Amino acid sequence: MSISIIVEGKNDRSKLRRLIQEDVRIHCTYGTLNSLKMESLRKHVGDDEVYLFMDNDSSGKKIRGILRDLFPDAVQMYTRKGYAGVEGTPDEYVIAQLEKAGLEEFILYPPSTDFI
Repeated sequence: MSISIIVEGKNDRSKLRRLIQEDVRIHCTYGTLNSLKMESLRKHVGDDEVYLFMDNDSSGKKIRGILRDLFPDAVQMYTRKGYAGVEGTPDEYVIAQLEKAGLEEFILYPPSTDFI
C-alpha cells in the first residue's frame, strides 16, 4: 500500500519527514489551490492512500475543504489550535496523530530518553 500525506508547506513536510519513513510520500500545497495545482497533486498522488494534515487556522481549514472534495476518502489528521501549524506541533502530538491514523508501521520513533 502506497501512502501520501498532503501538508501545506515545506516546513510541514520537513517536520513529518523526520518522523516518518522515506517511502511515505509527502506533498505540499504551497498555499492556495487552483485547478492546475489540484490536477498536478491528483496526478502525483495517483492511487495512493491519502492523508490530509493541515494547520488548524483559517487557511488550513480552507485548503482542507478543497482537498476533501478532491480526495473524499482521505484520512483527516489534525493539529491543535494554538500550535504554530504542523511545523510547530510537538513531535509527540504529531506521532499521536500518525498513530491515530493507523500509520504506526511507518513512524520513525525517536530514541527513548528514559533511564533505567
